[in-house]
This record gives sequence, structure tokens and C-alpha cells, in this order.
Amino acid sequence: MWKVHAGWLPYVRNYFQSEDGRGLLSFLEQRMTTGAHIYPPEPLRALSAVAPKDVRVVILGQDPYHGPGQAEGLAFSVPDGVRIPPSLRNIFKELGHDLGMPVPASGSLVRWAEQGVLLLNTCLTVEDGQAASHSGRGWETLTDTLVGHCGGPDASPTVFMLWGAHAQKKQALVDRGRHLVLQSNHPSPLSATRGPAPFLGCGHFSAANAWLKEQGRPAVKW
Repeated sequence: MWKVHAGWLPYVRNYFQSEDGRGLLSFLEQRMTTGAHIYPPEPLRALSAVAPKDVRVVILGQDPYHGPGQAEGLAFSVPDGVRIPPSLRNIFKELGHDLGMPVPASGSLVRWAEQGVLLLNTCLTVEDGQAASHSGRGWETLTDTLVGHCGGPDASPTVFMLWGAHAQKKQALVDRGRHLVLQSNHPSPLSATRGPAPFLGCGHFSAANAWLKEQGRPAVKW
């Protein structure tokens, strides 16, 4: 089984022992048997990169990149040396607009995860060249559980950035009296500038840091 931080282990173990989890594993095994190329190699990497108690921000995407060598188990992130995809370019563009930051040379967001940013997609695997090919296969049950834990009334105050319709379906799992929910369109070029909530110009990064400071939690060095 994939590596996760010990704090997530009960949620992951319970999921894969459930009907949905067993069904998902069976589906993945069947697809690999037929020769399908499935990304990323570590679907649960976000859960090994940050412990539950350290989560300050949850960024929710849709599903992993479906090109070879792109997805690395952290939403929107690509490994060092990989060309920055359009959605991530728009994220960096918004960082420049919001915080005056230059565009990074690398598309890796590991540095965010190391600061307590949970980079989670709603669906955690995808097949080569086929966006959303594993949506509805069971991952959403697990990610519902994870978001519900981070967004519960007893969790530390956390910022939730819900980008796009798939992510926004999970807003009901977050206790708004305890946590901050920021919503916009997905950063994809297809939707980043469209109404009613364009991603470009959303100001989520500065808003998150301002709120975290108000809660007595450290800001993120984006």
C-alpha cells in the first residue's frame, strides 16, 4: 500500500477496507492488467507530505495531470524540470498579481506541502491522455473523509481554497464557523478569467495569510 503519514493511516485503512475502497482497488488492478498507464505513481503522496495536525491550508483541485511525467501526487504540482502546465502557470500568475512574486523556475509545490499546505485532488488517479477518466470510481469517498476531518469543528483553523466545481462540491464538509472557505473558478485557461468567480484576481493567497495570522497561525511563504 502507498505510504502515508501515520496521522492519516486510520482514515486510509478504513477506506480501503470499505466497499468503495475495495471496488476502487479492483478497478485499478483491472485497468493496469489491460495495459493502462495510470498517473501518478504515488496517488496518496499529499498524505505523506504533511501530517493532519500540521495542515494550515487545503487546496483542492480536480484530478491529476494526465500527461507522462507530470503528476506527482500533489495537486497542481509537477516535478522539477517538467514544463509548467497552463493551470499552474495561472496559479503563479495570480501569485504575481496578488503578492508581487516572480514566476518560479520550477513547478514543484513541495515547498508548500512542507509548510502544511495539503495539495489534494478530489480524484487521485487518472489514465494517460484521459482527463477525469477515474472520476466516480471511489476516490471521492476518501477525499470527502479527508476534507471532513480537516474541516471539522475540532480541527485547527484552516483555509480551504476550492477551485472549480468539483472542489466546491465539498464545501458542505467544512465548518465555516471554524474555517475559512475561499472559492473561485478552476485556474485552467478555460475558466480562469470567466465569471462569476474568476480565478485570476481572486486574491486567495493574501487572504489566506491574513486570516491565518488572525488565528495565530503562521502565514505560508508562497
